[in-house]
Amino acid sequence: MYSIKAFIITILSVTIISCGNSTPQKPSLSITTNAKSNVATLGETINLSIKNPKGIEISTISYTLNGEPVDASLKLDNVLLGIQTVKAKVSIGDASEVIETKITILNNQSPKVYGYKIINEYPHDITSYTQGLEFHNGELYESTGQYGESKLRKVDYKTGEVLQNKAIGNQYFGEGLTIMNDHIYHLTWQENIGFVYDVNTFEKKSSFTYGKSKEGWGICNDGTNIYKSDGTEQIWLLNPETLVEDSKLQVYTNKGKIIGMNELEYVNGKIYANRYQKNGVAIINPKNGAIEGVIDFSPLHNLVKQHPGLDVLNGIAYNPDTKTLFVTGKRWDKLFEVEVFEK
Repeated sequence: MYSIKAFIITILSVTIISCGNSTPQKPSLSITTNAKSNVATLGETINLSIKNPKGIEISTISYTLNGEPVDASLKLDNVLLGIQTVKAKVSIGDASEVIETKITILNNQSPKVYGYKIINEYPHDITSYTQGLEFHNGELYESTGQYGESKLRKVDYKTGEVLQNKAIGNQYFGEGLTIMNDHIYHLTWQENIGFVYDVNTFEKKSSFTYGKSKEGWGICNDGTNIYKSDGTEQIWLLNPETLVEDSKLQVYTNKGKIIGMNELEYVNGKIYANRYQKNGVAIINPKNGAIEGVIDFSPLHNLVKQHPGLDVLNGIAYNPDTKTLFVTGKRWDKLFEVEVFEK
């Protein structure tokens, strides 16, 4: 029997990060904390101080966390998880120095485990290497990958009939898609470019390049913000006007970071993310990056046609009309409609 414990270990294989103090600008001054190895947990209070072995006369000290002013007694509430930067501006006479250190902030709860119930099964194109999946006005939109095969599609999800189809070019490996304000935002993998299409005509309207992220994996939106994954633990927030990467989340549990965030879907205030090659979905808090839940979809892999090209679960779409989740995989012959529940 596939145990819950084994699933959590599989989907949430983590890397613990321990961050020591970075090299300060002034070798005689550095920031210290009471957190062991500078790793703390959401909800804890860490105390910041300046290590001053030479007894330099300091007039004032001001601290910031990611650019926002904080007290020396820093309560870790309403903060982003992951590796964050603490800086101290130290005034010495008429001069001032800025020194910094890194702290790692973990979630304070382990993820909840969710189950699912299959409501319906629908046909799915077995040749489609599914990358992105999203509902818009009751119809399903899909993007697929592989060089020479990548395409955008509008599909009648109940019959599998392809209503619109657009190849994106043999030089591109298609990745995730999302739809907002009657535009399709579509990623490519390693080509460092995304495209914007008219949702009705599939006409290409513009393109955008990535910033600090090196690859395009998954993408979703909440109606205002656009979220983009790049295969690491990072989820980037794109400016909806310029599509510039304005900021980022780091996806963490109470143990450490979770990499491989792939196809994304925004569902009732949370980000649902396939973890690549794990056949499961992580439920992420978009306010801080915490993984609050996991869904084990691995049994679905055995319910589709087994063939040499069969690949992993990938593709999540929430249908607001039915209030159910739809999932499929790369070269799967079925699309599953499911209800999710907490175990």
